[in-house]
Amino acid sequence: MAWRRVEQAMDITDMIYRTDDIHRVTELISSKLNKPVIVENKNFELVSYSASMDEFDQTQQKTILSKKCPIFIIDRLKKEGIVQRLEKQPTPIRVQPIEELGFYQRIVIAAKHLGQTMGYIWVQESETLLKDEELDFLQEINAHLGKLVYDTYAKVNAKEGRREELLWNLLQHEYGSENQLRNEATLAKLQLPECFSVLVFAISDPGENYRLDYLEKVVESFYLRRKIYLLKSDYQIVLIVQGEANKEFSSRNLAREFIHEVRDIAGSKVFYRFLIGLGKEYTSLIQMRKSFLEALEVIETANFITPRPETMPREFSKLGVYRYLAALYEKNSSEDYFSEDLLRLMKKDRESQTDLLKTLEVYLANNGKGKQTANDLYIHPNTLNYRIKQILELTNIDFNDFNMKSYLYTELLLLNNVPAYYQRYKEAAERGGS
Repeated sequence: MAWRRVEQAMDITDMIYRTDDIHRVTELISSKLNKPVIVENKNFELVSYSASMDEFDQTQQKTILSKKCPIFIIDRLKKEGIVQRLEKQPTPIRVQPIEELGFYQRIVIAAKHLGQTMGYIWVQESETLLKDEELDFLQEINAHLGKLVYDTYAKVNAKEGRREELLWNLLQHEYGSENQLRNEATLAKLQLPECFSVLVFAISDPGENYRLDYLEKVVESFYLRRKIYLLKSDYQIVLIVQGEANKEFSSRNLAREFIHEVRDIAGSKVFYRFLIGLGKEYTSLIQMRKSFLEALEVIETANFITPRPETMPREFSKLGVYRYLAALYEKNSSEDYFSEDLLRLMKKDRESQTDLLKTLEVYLANNGKGKQTANDLYIHPNTLNYRIKQILELTNIDFNDFNMKSYLYTELLLLNNVPAYYQRYKEAAERGGS
C-alpha cells in the first residue's frame, strides 16, 4: 500500500512536469496534497485555483471572486515579514491563521523562474498539516510553476501588445477604414468603445518620467479601470476613456473624475507636475486620432505658456483664446508691439508697489463682477473699487468696449504666463515706453 502511494506521488510529479496547462497543474497539486490550492502572480493577482470553491476560507473566496488577494491581507503579510521572507527563502513557509480576517493557516512558497519570483503557490492547511515529504514536493515543483506563471504572463503580454499596437496605429492614423480596424480588433479580441475621449498626461522634464510609473499605478487602482485603455510612451500616458453612446459627454465626465482622483491621491505638488490635455468626445473610431491631437494641443499650449496652477483649461473644448496665444506671441514679438495701457500699469506697479495688472486680469476674467473679483483677490470691495478707479485714470481702457476687453485679457494671459513676454514689457517699461 505504501509502495502504491509512492508510485502515485511519482506519477503526479511526472505528470506536472509534462503539463504546460497551469490550471491542470493546480488541480494535480491539489489532488496530491488533498488540499485547496491557489496560484497567484507576483502582484497577488489570481492565476489559477483548484476546483472546489466551497473548501476555501473566506479570504481565498474573496481572492477568487475579485481576481486579486484582498489588500488588507497583503498589508498584513508585508507587516509580518512574510512577503520579504518569500523573496529570500527557497523552502515553503507556514503562515499562521488570522482568524479575525477569515484567513486559515496555510503553506506558501514562491514560484520562481530563472531566479526571479513569478508568483506564489498557496496551500490551505486548515486542521491537517502538510508532512515533510509534501513540503519537499512543493519545493521540487515550484520552478515548473514559476515557468508556467511566466508563460502565462508572456501570452497575456503578447495579446496586450497586439491590442496596444492597434490602438497606437489608430492614434497615428494608419487605418484606411473603420471596417479594417474592426476586423483586426476582432482578431485581437479588442473591444472597441462606442464613444470615447482621449486624455493625455505628459511630463516636460525627462528626469521625471518615473512619475508616469506612479500614474500608471493610479490608473490600475481606479475603480472604473475597465473603462480606460492605457498606452504608455517615454514621456506620456495616453488614456482612451470609454463612454456610453446614448449618454452625451459620459466619457468626458469620466475623464474629469479620473483627473480629480489623480489630484486627490497625488496631492497638488505632484499633480501640477503633469501637463494634462483632454480631447473632445467622439463616436467614430476614425476620429480617435482627432481627439488625441486635441489633447496634445492643450498640452503643447500649456508647455508654451507655463501656466499657473488651475488657470488654463485642460479640455480642448474650453481652450478658447489660449489656442491663439503662441501665434499672438510671435506676431507681437516680431513687430515689437506693446499695449501702452498695460505698460502704464506695469510702471505704476513697479513705482508704487500696487497690483493693478493682476487686478485687471482677474476683473476681466470675472467679466467685471466686483464681488467675485474681490473674493478671488482676497481684498475688500472698496479696495477693488479704488484700484479700478486708478486703472481708469491711468489708461484709456473702456470697460464697456467688449473688443478692447477681449484684447486686453489675451495680452494679459501672455504677459502673466510667458516669462519671455513679461521680460519684453519689463524692459520697455524701464526704457519709458516702446
